[in-house]
Amino acid sequence: MDIAEKEEEIKDEDMMDEDDADDDSSEESSDDEVSDDEDVVKDKTEKDENDESESVVPVKPKAFLPGEEIEEGEELVMDDQAYTIYHQASLGPPCLSFDIIPDHLGNDRADSYPLTMYGVAGTQATKMSANSVIVFKMHNLHPIKRKVKENEDDDSDEESDDEDDAGEDPEKEPKLKIAALKHNGCINRIRFKTIGDTSLAAAWSEQGTVGIWSLDQCLQKVDQPGGNTEKDQREAASPLFNFKGHQTEGFAMNWSPTMPGVLATGDCKKDIFVWKPSTDAASWTIDKPLKGHTASVEDIIWSPNEANVLASCSVDKSIRIWDCRVNPDRANMLTATNAHNSDVNVIDWNKNEPFLASGGDDNMLKIWDLRSFDKGEPVAVFKHHTQPVTSVEWHPKDFSVLASSGADNQIAMWDLAIEQDSEQQEKMCENEELKDVPPQLLFIHQGMQDVKELHWHQQIPGLLVATSQTGLDVFRTISV
Repeated sequence: MDIAEKEEEIKDEDMMDEDDADDDSSEESSDDEVSDDEDVVKDKTEKDENDESESVVPVKPKAFLPGEEIEEGEELVMDDQAYTIYHQASLGPPCLSFDIIPDHLGNDRADSYPLTMYGVAGTQATKMSANSVIVFKMHNLHPIKRKVKENEDDDSDEESDDEDDAGEDPEKEPKLKIAALKHNGCINRIRFKTIGDTSLAAAWSEQGTVGIWSLDQCLQKVDQPGGNTEKDQREAASPLFNFKGHQTEGFAMNWSPTMPGVLATGDCKKDIFVWKPSTDAASWTIDKPLKGHTASVEDIIWSPNEANVLASCSVDKSIRIWDCRVNPDRANMLTATNAHNSDVNVIDWNKNEPFLASGGDDNMLKIWDLRSFDKGEPVAVFKHHTQPVTSVEWHPKDFSVLASSGADNQIAMWDLAIEQDSEQQEKMCENEELKDVPPQLLFIHQGMQDVKELHWHQQIPGLLVATSQTGLDVFRTISV
């Protein structure tokens, strides 16, 4: 069977049509990406009618914060000094859920350019029959082209291309390869797992089923040299296993990091099922659902350290901790009943410390200490996003750093270890623009539309990948 794959140069401003599910392009971009303290707004200057030399008076750039009005004559520009790497890619139709695939290229390779990364995504195409499980490989990823001052010894704002990166170097063009499996219906969420020597993806379908797919052939295809020979074909394959026990569709899904092959899925009818692999590698047993939530289960996360311990969040405003070893009717151990003022959309469990992070429809990001979870009060609350929080994830190595995304088209990076001293607080209060900015907010990334999901790369420190209606953004900032 043939698997669709394709390799093309990533070119600026060359996004793909939604209906072309198997074409792909990726691009370096200078869209309206902003940092709260790094990206800038540059004013257009005007000529002084009384100045005989018609000289242009330079205007110093200023920081731009989301929500500010862009005045006539102003434009947002990306500060290339705020990023070490930044690329964009489109896989065709919007892929509103994805996962990063671990590879065998080594760990801690942040500065080993050019970078390579693998991932799997699920599409949300308009036509049900046009949907796919897509394995992708982005490679030959070089650092962002930087600007340098023409006169390093003066304060001139004039910039020119770095000589090392001047012009377009074809050998530094980023590349994208894909291999696709046909999937009937949109994919609400997708998660990757390796069990033994088999690479698997669990995919939540809008049809109300959860399928387990083998990605082995797709991964082999994207690693083969050369480009696509058949651009418009996807492999027609069946899932290894398909569960139809949910009453309706859902979004919550997570593989256990401590128990190989164990999966949890939650649906919009409040049920959570725990899957346990049977002796047959391609089969799972699913017990009765866990009882406790009274509305749609939005997200699930297993404890990174304790087997059989699971956390979930719901439209019923609660966050619950479960012990999956006991009877499903009594598995709910701890509950924060009114964790948020409305739907709790996303949660993540810190891999290094006993903390949970949650985001909700109330636009709030909250931090929970599991040692005092029974008190039902978060240890920190941040209201920076102006619309519902859509994704949150802790940094895999730095226990105090996390990232969040929102329907306000922002990705925010946070460092909870930062504390503001009295002198800094006084200066912030004097600055009207920054007085309401939490000191823990490190960076704001913008330019995407309707950001749905983000993930840190486990093997490339600081590399963050996010998906939205406009495609994938892959970037690393100077802040993390």
